[in-house]
Formats: sequence, structure tokens, C-alpha cells
Amino acid sequence: MNIVFNKKAGANPLLAVQSLTKGASLLWHEKLRKYVLIPIAVNLILFSSMLYLGYLYVGVLIAKFIPDWLLWLDWLIYPLFFISFFVAGFFTFTLIANLIAAPFYGGLAAKTQHILNDQSGDIQEQPIFKVLGSELKRIAYLVSRAIPIVIISIIPGVNLIAPVLWGLFGAWGMSMEYFAYTLENEGALFPEQRQLLKTVRIGSLSFGGMVLFALMIPVVNIVIPPIAVISATIYRNKLAG
Repeated sequence: MNIVFNKKAGANPLLAVQSLTKGASLLWHEKLRKYVLIPIAVNLILFSSMLYLGYLYVGVLIAKFIPDWLLWLDWLIYPLFFISFFVAGFFTFTLIANLIAAPFYGGLAAKTQHILNDQSGDIQEQPIFKVLGSELKRIAYLVSRAIPIVIISIIPGVNLIAPVLWGLFGAWGMSMEYFAYTLENEGALFPEQRQLLKTVRIGSLSFGGMVLFALMIPVVNIVIPPIAVISATIYRNKLAG
């Protein structure tokens, strides 16, 4: 299937806001409930673990990577390191959570499309091995792009730009993650998904950036992944060429 995104619509960040707002309102829709309960339970366990590990170790890691000659800038470096570690941490834990919940998210995107189109009946879900295989390819792509930023993050002085890099990378990664499910249901594989999102880069980064920010808010981040799947499906409809 030849999928085309409307570039003009994709240049409007407000569409991302509208899609996320509508997605949140549909989270507990009776037809979607069975697709969100297990992912929410997975997110509760993983994000709670992330917060606990962050509480125990982030301060130690920050102190370890600040050399003595930069201590006079600790008022600036501590917040920057804190942001970098938490963006990287929540990004990593989100990928793990999505890998576990991927079989549910494909069905969630398909059922959301039914609701948007006012359709009834059974949905056609992608085979579980195809879904997991696509998720692994996406994770491999994102990890390969994250390695250079990790290296920058531990180089004294240069690492001051790491929070900006992590923010941009995280926004792009979250957009790729959550658009994937609805696009896979249309037959678009990973390479095509990536090219489609590049054609609406402003919209992709706006959507992914808001999702990434919400993922760093305790309690809220437990329900954000399924909301993001629903919202990406809504947004994809708004971007129809």
C-alpha cells in the first residue's frame, strides 16, 4: 500500500496536541479497555523500577562523571546531567515496556481505527512474530543512534550539549515507536515508516517530544504509552494525504 502524509498538516504542531488530547479521552473506551490493561500493568512495574533506581544511583553517577576542574559549574552541570540520565533512562525503559506490550498495541491501534471509522466486527491483528520482529528492528536502529550520544554524555565539557541531543533523539524515537503500530496495520514496514515520518518532521518531533515529556511525569507515565498509541492512530488519520 502506498501511504502518503500531508506535509502541510504535518507542519502544524497543534495537530499533535489535538491528537494527544483526543487519545487521552479514548483511553477507557469500552472497546479499547482489554488492550490497555496489561500494558498499563507492565508500565507500572517498569517505571516504578526506573524511579527507584534513579533515586538510588543518579546522584552517584552524576558525581562520578563531573571532573574536579568543572566543580565550579556544578550548579549548571548537575541539572543538565540529571535531565540527560532521566531522558535516556525513560527512553530505555519505554523501549523495553513497548517490546513486552507490542502484541497488545497493534490490536489497540487497529481497534482505535475501527472506532474512528465507526466500524464494527473483529479486527485483523498482525501476527505476533511479525510485530515483535518489527519492534526489535526499531530498537536496534534506535540503539545504534543512541551510542554516539552516550559517548558524548561522558566526555567532560562536551557533555553540556547532551541534554539537547537526548531530547531531540528521544522525541524522534518516541514518534517512531508509537506511529509504528498503526502504520504496520496498513502494511508499512520499518524503512517506509521512517521515511514517512521524515516527510512530516516538525509534526513527528512535536508529537514525540510531548510524549517523552509526559513519560517523565510520575504516575502519568503509566498510562502514556497506550494513550500515545491511540493518539498516533488519530494523528495518522489527520495526516492522510
